[in-house]
Amino acid sequence: MAFDLGQLFQKAELIPVIIQDADTKDVLMLGFTNREAVELTIQTKTAWFWSRSRQKLWNKGETSGHFLHVVDMIADCDTDTLLYLCHPDGPTCHTGRQSCFFRPVLEEERT
Repeated sequence: MAFDLGQLFQKAELIPVIIQDADTKDVLMLGFTNREAVELTIQTKTAWFWSRSRQKLWNKGETSGHFLHVVDMIADCDTDTLLYLCHPDGPTCHTGRQSCFFRPVLEEERT
């Protein structure tokens, strides 16, 4: 039985999507998606998002060339967040870093 995408958008029109490297399991970024972006992601196997700042659909990599090739999509237990396992073409962050998560907050507690 196919997953019902309608389950994902029962609470909100936009939901968070966590991007994880399929090989290293590193968390690369967090974005927001709507139903249309999820459908485009399924069709194209590249990650699509809803840009809250630009108020439009956005295919990650359309300007940088650093596409996120989606190999799996997993919904969380509450069906209000998605996890995309991806193979990135290059750095994910607009700063040129591999991941958007690089700013330590509790630096003194890291080992």
